[in-house]
Amino acid sequence: MHRPAAHDAARANISVARLTLTEFRCYAYARIEAKPGVIVLTGPNGAGKTNLLEAISLLSPGRGLRSARSADFQRLNGPADAVWGVAATIASPDGEALVGTGREDGSERRVIQIDGKAGKSQAALADVLSVVWLTPHMDRLFVEGAKGRRRFLDRLIFGLDPAHAGRVTRHDTALRQRAKLLAERPGETAWLDAVEAELAATGVALAAARVDMVARLARALDAATGPFPRPVVEAEGPLEARLMSEPALAVEDWLKGTLARNRSGDTAHGETRVGAHRGDLAVTHREKSVPAALTSTGEQKAILVAIVLAAARLAMAERGRTPILLLDEVAAHLDGTRRQALYQEIAALGAQAWMTGTDRSLFEGLGDTAQHFTIRDARIALA
Repeated sequence: MHRPAAHDAARANISVARLTLTEFRCYAYARIEAKPGVIVLTGPNGAGKTNLLEAISLLSPGRGLRSARSADFQRLNGPADAVWGVAATIASPDGEALVGTGREDGSERRVIQIDGKAGKSQAALADVLSVVWLTPHMDRLFVEGAKGRRRFLDRLIFGLDPAHAGRVTRHDTALRQRAKLLAERPGETAWLDAVEAELAATGVALAAARVDMVARLARALDAATGPFPRPVVEAEGPLEARLMSEPALAVEDWLKGTLARNRSGDTAHGETRVGAHRGDLAVTHREKSVPAALTSTGEQKAILVAIVLAAARLAMAERGRTPILLLDEVAAHLDGTRRQALYQEIAALGAQAWMTGTDRSLFEGLGDTAQHFTIRDARIALA
């Protein structure tokens, strides 16, 4: 398959051209003018590097790379009447878009704006850009519960199918509504029927999108070359398993019936025990034939990088653009061969990648192609 030259790919991709923070984390005010390609942020631990990546992550649906509450973004010891905000100019082949998010005055509610207009929900952000990140906390993604793996997979899907963000929002809303009804108004059967119908429809749509994405990821990983692992990936869960052999409408009917039958049991357990929120992403180290959770920390990091790069290649092949990559302290955990392979892959894709590290020498393999900033005590300087 023909791969575009790096400079052509960069022009086709979406990038953050300007990032402005106000009363966000450790920053009273900060602005970065960024270029397409790789942006390297170096400085000591605690200087504010990850906070910049977190700000960019909030320009996509969800609670950002730390899964934090809106109140947590407010700068400590700032003015009592100040509210945090993140704004960005997003450059794309279609022109520029102005995107912003922040805390609403007088509440903890997070609001968004796109080109000066209020967004109905965070899902609208997925129509403007997609963002994928790897952080040190995600080193335990394969070891901990399935929730983190579902979120990771859903975020990869956003890069290929922005409408998936809306499905996630609607499904999660229906899940909360059912739990509230079961706890407070279990006799409202007609209302429960309606909520469960929505939960079944969105749940099957989510599971089907995950099954499809995992199948495409598997093909992309199989075709990969280079020093990164080529893991085996599989979509697991009750809905996912049924979708392998049954039509989606049949699975939807099955789920509606199951939810209705499980009402008393779910009330007793305090949770909905069957649905798309029980799915998982199973990952196996191909060469060792062991679950990724049983490999070394370094191999798990390499597997995550391999999956993210495969998803970026898919996005470029199918949509002509890649997600913005936020790679927090990733270079420090790769050996020299894999680190150089990562840089080469990013360059070939033309993706905008924001990378952090304490040691600038880790990024020497980028040559003069990267834009370097130093961060110290929440002060940003072009290096």
